[in-house]
Amino acid sequence: MNPEVTQYIDQLKPWQKESATALRDIVLKTIPDAEERLQYGKPHYLKNGHYAAVISAAKDKLSFMIFNATELAEIKGYFQSMATPDRKTATIKEGQTTDYKQLAYFLKQASKSI
Repeated sequence: MNPEVTQYIDQLKPWQKESATALRDIVLKTIPDAEERLQYGKPHYLKNGHYAAVISAAKDKLSFMIFNATELAEIKGYFQSMATPDRKTATIKEGQTTDYKQLAYFLKQASKSI
């Protein structure tokens, strides 16, 4: 685990810290050889030198972006396509129930070809 990423997560609001820790665990379990680094001020995860996922905190939400996600289903209001079609983002808000198993499945599907 990258200490800079740990520091990033530790400074988040308690609910964001809990979600970011769960997302980090998902990435590291789903992609055991992932490179974890703090880039552009956010935790980035790479597989074989290619972006696989990013965790990003904002004032009232936490975002989890998955790369290489063109084939993944969009879930309106939760898991949405970005301007770039190969990226999808889950938006997590305080008090929201988050299906981490589903996100792990999506990450596994998206990262298997990189």
